[in-house]
Amino acid sequence: MNQPPTAPYDLLGVGIGPFNLSLAALCDQAPDLSTLFCEARPEFRWHPGLLVDGARMQVPFLADLVSLVDPTSPWSFLNYLRHQQRLFPFYFAERFHLPRREYEHYCRWAAEHLPNCRFGAPVSSIRWESTGRLFRVTAGGQDLAARNVVLGVGTEPHRPSVFAALADHPRVWHCAQYLDRRATLDGVRDITVLGSGQSGAEVFLDLLRIRAGDGTRLRWLTRTRAFAPMEYSKLGLEHFTPDYTRYFHALPAAARDRLVAEQWQLYKAASAETLAEIHDHLYERTVGRPVHAEPVEIVPGTAVVAATAAPDGTVELRCRHGDSATGSVVRTGAVVLATGYRAVRPPVLEPIAHLIDWDEQGRYRVDLDHRVATRPALTGGLYVQNAELHTHGVGTPDLGLGAHRAAAILNAIAGRTVHPLPARTAWTSFAPPAPAVRQPREGDEAPADAR
Repeated sequence: MNQPPTAPYDLLGVGIGPFNLSLAALCDQAPDLSTLFCEARPEFRWHPGLLVDGARMQVPFLADLVSLVDPTSPWSFLNYLRHQQRLFPFYFAERFHLPRREYEHYCRWAAEHLPNCRFGAPVSSIRWESTGRLFRVTAGGQDLAARNVVLGVGTEPHRPSVFAALADHPRVWHCAQYLDRRATLDGVRDITVLGSGQSGAEVFLDLLRIRAGDGTRLRWLTRTRAFAPMEYSKLGLEHFTPDYTRYFHALPAAARDRLVAEQWQLYKAASAETLAEIHDHLYERTVGRPVHAEPVEIVPGTAVVAATAAPDGTVELRCRHGDSATGSVVRTGAVVLATGYRAVRPPVLEPIAHLIDWDEQGRYRVDLDHRVATRPALTGGLYVQNAELHTHGVGTPDLGLGAHRAAAILNAIAGRTVHPLPARTAWTSFAPPAPAVRQPREGDEAPADAR
């Protein structure tokens, strides 16, 4: 529900990516709450640099904005198809996993029609007004008041520190810019893709297709010991349930940090289908020729320990092979960094940073309802989406848990159950069983305090 800017909103969202968009859509079922979501960009965009032809989602279409919480919502993917007059084509296509372009278009459709989404309204500051017990948010030049703020600013492309000196190099950039800058690779005859996740696999596959037969050497490097596929067994996927989130959240911080590092194959690897497409493409390209005739290198277990610009404009990568501890030097014409994304502290929080109860590593402390721990002086609700990998586990960036998290936040803010959530979502019991309590038997001596 929209309202005059002078009245306080019950909920104000900062950033409109898929997760805050999910929350905006679920707020439709709480018309008594006044909500507003602000986004700096003029329209909804979701990883536009990676909408490569043929790229598919890694989650089923039911992981839309609302369906896993409320499949009757008018903001479901199936209702989007109805409005697009594409239900029958989708039915006959029998696609459980959507093209990435279609998911982005669906989100844009929802964002354009939801009345509580405001684009072209960058949030420049969040302050706390103790007298009125309200957040003061400057957005699009307006001063807005809110009782609760939800940060959905997303993650930012990560550049490894060894590439810091090459920040301005015209041919060293993050894959988030891939489609925007792909044309700058024209004429480059040696291209290196760094990183073995889904984005790296999709970029490498796209380069294989568009540079086929032109003699370009394509190299795919990763420090990971294998180009291993994403864990996609049915029981393995139960790590992306609220049950596992609750289990993970209850663990000590040291155990959580260790688990996130160990579970990379659950959320950072490439899909088996994309890896198979790469292999199939290379196989067909080498029909009638030996494998070594193809100018392609796929090298796991190799870390880039230094990167410098050569005088001729190329890039020199000093590499170290993990198993053999041997070093090597790669000279390449361009590097596409498929090195992932990381949550960062948004600058808009600086006015209230001293009121947030950061952990020992400067990260948010986040409860199960995704509320950030704050000092006693800040009594309003500050919530985060996709910034709690260290407290909520591998499901944090997964779209399949987006609607559930949004519903948990909304229920907490409303102080009532706007959207009922299931008590059990997995067959797996992640925690050990509670110790059995021995029942007293006849003849047992009574405890001393019971005498």
